[in-house]
Amino acid sequence: MKIFKNKKENGMIIIQTIVFSSVAVIIIGALSSWAGNTIKSGRVAFNREQALQSAEAGIEYYRWHLAHAPSDYQDGTGGAGPYIHSLKDKMGNTVGQFSLTITPPSSGSTLVKIKSSGTSSLDSSFSRKILSQVAKPSIAENAFVGNDAMRFGEGTEIFGSIHSNGGIRFDGYTHNVVSSGFRIYDDADHFGLAEIGVHTHVRVPPATGVNDGVTSETNANSIPNRTDVFAAGRRIEQPTIDFSGFTGDIANLKTASQSSGGFYRDISDSGFDTSFVGYHIVLKTDDTFDLYKINSWVSMSDNGCITLSPNNSSWSIDTQTLQGNYAFPANGIIFLEDHVVVDGQIDNARLTIVAASLPEPSDASQYKNIIINNDLLYTNYNGTDSLGLVGQGGVMVGMISEDNLKIDGALMAQRNKVGRFYYGNGFGNKKNCVYKNRNIVTLYGMIASYARYGFTFTNGTGYTTRNINYDGNLLYAPPPLFPLTSDQYKILSWQEVRN
Repeated sequence: MKIFKNKKENGMIIIQTIVFSSVAVIIIGALSSWAGNTIKSGRVAFNREQALQSAEAGIEYYRWHLAHAPSDYQDGTGGAGPYIHSLKDKMGNTVGQFSLTITPPSSGSTLVKIKSSGTSSLDSSFSRKILSQVAKPSIAENAFVGNDAMRFGEGTEIFGSIHSNGGIRFDGYTHNVVSSGFRIYDDADHFGLAEIGVHTHVRVPPATGVNDGVTSETNANSIPNRTDVFAAGRRIEQPTIDFSGFTGDIANLKTASQSSGGFYRDISDSGFDTSFVGYHIVLKTDDTFDLYKINSWVSMSDNGCITLSPNNSSWSIDTQTLQGNYAFPANGIIFLEDHVVVDGQIDNARLTIVAASLPEPSDASQYKNIIINNDLLYTNYNGTDSLGLVGQGGVMVGMISEDNLKIDGALMAQRNKVGRFYYGNGFGNKKNCVYKNRNIVTLYGMIASYARYGFTFTNGTGYTTRNINYDGNLLYAPPPLFPLTSDQYKILSWQEVRN
């Protein structure tokens, strides 16, 4: 019997085989291409990550270098960069390379810019760049720093971090963290149990006002969440800051002022007569300042006032004699070994003004003060203007001060306080002190105060409203040679850049 095959079916099988074979070839090709691209992408990602790690290694290397050679900005070579190093793994194999470009700090600053370009040893075509700024931390990195127990009353609003070695009572409003070196402490403004190192007497909402007695904040193991007062929280038992150590910083400032780039005056430079009670500096926007010899202070009794100031003075200028007009010193340091009254305005200038007597007197009454009675202003608020005022005693406001006083600058009182002297009613026929009450004091900068800070007093005298605004530019660029809190560099910023 003869069997016949269906030729049509045979043709269909061949077509199906071709189609499925083509699909298989396409899929296999696609899978191969995907696998190749995946391997390639993985290799690229690895090389890019290795390049970034190499760049980071460069930043960390130079931080280590600065820790051992704080003033070497040439990588130990004595020549210009860039400075190239190989990066090795734990087996000693070279895995990458980094190239460093170092920008040294400007005069009076510790801010160092480190730019690190990293590559992988497997493929140097992939480069990653990191720009980091490092600096020795200045005391000006805080809005407020204190050594003693501090009280911030109602009407106080502060932008920026606050720290005190002592306890803190805060009854205003703060936008940043408040910290204390204490766990608990006895608030001297009332009797009773010890309270949390950072506490408030503001009543818990919806109640209003302040409770001047002992509060419920006596348990440091359970710190209430009071965002109505502490917007960013509070901390206790934090590291302390050594104010006595700033004597060395002041000595360095004196040395810098006596160099060819600074400005220095001893008390004897103005005749050393009995009528000479201090200096007066008027800052000007043309990069000069007028220097006066203060002959006498305004009488308090003629204005019906008494005071608790150390020398029973109004600290307000009565008569003075012009000594001359001088250019701002090249290194920005002005050091006067007497009391100094400061006012005026700067424009694109960076200065540190010091009132101190060295060697440091054993008699605290001989410490020198900086006095601010009239506006002390910046022209620019972008960091190009910076003013530091360092008083060996205090940085104070005198009797005849502006009713709406504005102060731009970083204020540091090494042995006394930042604030206003107390002025109250006198006795007898002239008993009404017209200057006992002032309206508003506004600070743009920071405060460092050894003793208890204050522009107002519990009896209501002084400034009714105190606005303290932190100048964030001080973190990166404090005033020239402003006192430091550490000799070690810390990272202030870190960012990846393209160029």
